[in-house]
Amino acid sequence: MELEVKLPSLKETSGDPKAADDATVSFFYKSAGDAIEEGEDLVEMATDKATFNVPCPAKGVIKKICKEEDDVVAVGEVLAILEVEG
Repeated sequence: MELEVKLPSLKETSGDPKAADDATVSFFYKSAGDAIEEGEDLVEMATDKATFNVPCPAKGVIKKICKEEDDVVAVGEVLAILEVEG
């Protein structure tokens, strides 16, 4: 089963109602084809105010990386696609 990993709302994760609506990809910790554990950091993102990691929501294998370094990603856009059991 495929699972899309999306950029979460920065307002919800930071608690800052003025948080940005997008972030820039710094780098991915893993590549397509790599196994990853639930909660493991998948990608480092940056805004003008902060740098943060997006954790993997489930255990699986990274099927596709959908964004590249320096891409600006809006909240809700797909960062990667995982292949998970179930």
